[in-house]
Amino acid sequence: ELQQKVEETEVLKMELQMLETERVRLSLVEEKLLDVLQLLQQLRDLNISKRALGKILLSTLESCREPQPGKAQLFEVLDTLQQELAACELLHKQPMEPAQSPRSLANPLVISC
Repeated sequence: ELQQKVEETEVLKMELQMLETERVRLSLVEEKLLDVLQLLQQLRDLNISKRALGKILLSTLESCREPQPGKAQLFEVLDTLQQELAACELLHKQPMEPAQSPRSLANPLVISC
């Protein structure tokens, strides 16, 4: 009976360790997802086009087509998407000065993404 209790204790310890590992993994995914959502919000506020967002998403999915060994595919996709969004030129441009509106540009036919 004592041996059985010891075995049950070991099984419970292993299950607890697996749960803790899963909790940490989910916490990392949640943080990455929050980063992605914040970047998407910033880009939306900058009026990024749906086409540009689509290109970023397709580029991300294309680069994650072959899963890297030892890396969870979900986390890999989120990580890559976060990097792609963070690299978007709109996030790094200086805001226009008040006197310079989009209509006062030298060439009104120039469209930036």
